Parts: sequence; C-alpha cells; structure tokens
Amino acid sequence: MSRVSDTRQRTRHAAAKLVADGRRPHELTVDLVYTEIRQGSRTTINDELKLWKDEQAKVDALSAALPAPVANAMLAAWAVAVEHGERVFDERRMEVEAELTQAITGAEAAKAAQAEAAADMATIRESAERARGEAMTARADALRERDAKDAALQRAADSESRLVAERSESQSRLDTQRDAHEQQLNQQREALAASEARLRDELARATDRLEGVQKHVLLQVAEAREVQRRAEDQLAKALQRNERLSSDAESLRAEAASLTSQLQRSAQECASATATAARLQAERDDLMIRLATTNGHLEATTQQVSELMGRLGILDETTKTTAPGRKRSRPST
Repeated sequence: MSRVSDTRQRTRHAAAKLVADGRRPHELTVDLVYTEIRQGSRTTINDELKLWKDEQAKVDALSAALPAPVANAMLAAWAVAVEHGERVFDERRMEVEAELTQAITGAEAAKAAQAEAAADMATIRESAERARGEAMTARADALRERDAKDAALQRAADSESRLVAERSESQSRLDTQRDAHEQQLNQQREALAASEARLRDELARATDRLEGVQKHVLLQVAEAREVQRRAEDQLAKALQRNERLSSDAESLRAEAASLTSQLQRSAQECASATATAARLQAERDDLMIRLATTNGHLEATTQQVSELMGRLGILDETTKTTAPGRKRSRPST
C-alpha cells in the first residue's frame, strides 16, 4: 500500500514533469496529476498541488525580484535543504514503521513462549531507545540544515549588499527588493518551522504508538504467564489423578490375576468334572447294555420257564389220566 508521503512526493514530481513538458503551473489540475501517478486520494493530491503552486509562485516572485545569481543560489540552497529534510523525514519514518512492525512481531511471538516474549520486549526497549536517540539526531540534523540555510541566506544578503554598493544608482529599487526578500525569508522560516513542527508531531505520534505497543506486549506477557500458571495447575491435578488411576490399576491388576487364577482352577475342575461325567456316561451306557442283555436273558429264561411249566401241566394231566390212583410226583427242580 502506497504511503501518503509517496503520493505527495510523486505529486510534486508529476507537476514538475508537466511544467517541463510545456504546461504552466496555474494550468495544472488534480485530474492531470492523478493521470500521471495513478495512486493516492484526490484530496491529498489537491492539497499537495496547492502547496506546490504556492511555492512555485513564491519562487517565481523571488526570481523576478532578485538578480539571477542571487536567486539561483537561494533556490539551489532551498532545494538542497528541502530534499535533505524530506529524505531524513522519510528515512526516520521508515525506521519508526520498521520498529513498530518488529514490536508487533515480538508481541505475537510473546503468545507462544514467555521467554521469547521477554527477549522480544528487551529488543523493543532497545529499539525504542535507539529510536529516541535517532530522533534526537534527526532533530539535530534538521537544526544544522536550518543553520546552513541561514548561512546561505546570509551569504545571499552579503552578495546583495555588494550589489547595492556597486549599483548605488538603483539604491531605492534594491531597498524595495530587499524588503521583499526579507518577507520571503520570513515566510520560508515559517514554512521551515511548520515543517519542523510536523516532524515533531509525527515523532510524538510514533512514540505514542510505540508506547501503546509496549503496553500491549506487557499485557500479552501477563496473559501468557496466567495461561502458564493455569496449565501448571491443571498438570499437577492431572498428575494426582494419574497417581490415583495408577493405584486403582494396580488393584485391578491384582484382582484380575486372582480372578484369572480362580478361572484357571475352575477350568481345571470343569475339565475334571467333564472327564468324570464322560466316564460315568460310558459306565451308564455299558450298564444299560448289560441290563438290556440281562433283560434279554431273563425274558428268554422266563419264556423257557413258561414253556417248562406248560409242559409240566400237560404231563400232570396225562399222568392223572393214565394212573388215577397213583399220586402225582413233583417235578424235580
């Protein structure tokens, strides 16, 4: 995503390019600039284009009011100062954004491990101190640039004084030009002061954001510690439950061993009873066979006895018929 400063800078470059192509500054519009850069909001482009047009008008007025060497020297010094100031501001802001990104990354890493979060916090603090030191350095550089600009303006004023001495016949015109020049210098000083104020505001906002990130990181570390404490408590409870379960498991193993032993004895007894039942069944079958055989013999014997008894009855009848006066003798057994 393009930054606003990139849009403003590209707006100035596009305006300078359009002027170099033959257009006049007052003819430039927001649509023409947007067609060139294809980024940013039209409001931002409009604001920056107005500032650029005002600066161009002031530069044109200053160039018309001053001699060419003086005007060129002032414009060159101003361009160098502005370019350096923008470069320092962009570099500083990019460093602050990089540090903020690093701080956010450290905050996310703090959720995963407390030790890593502590290391990231130390890194963020060091980066913050570095950022403050670099901000002070950038501020000192801006002051030095302003001093250099004042020196350049002073040299321009000295050159103007020499021109006044050489051209005494145009003293009144040069006085008027000097007044206009002083007015332009005051405006430039005010513009530089406003730029420095904006830089200070940006630095203050960046510092506030960094402090907010530090507070957020501290909060995340506290939450991570609380989560770790709860996890340790749950682990202790789980260990206690594990010990109880281990004791219960030992008891169950002993009971299972006892039941297994009883089951084995029962199985042996069942096998013995089954063998005994089989043996008794075999003996019963043998007895049934023998009983059937005995019954067969008994029936045969009974039948024989019946037949003998029948025969004896017939014999008695015959004896009674043949010898009525003789007693019937008993049959021998």
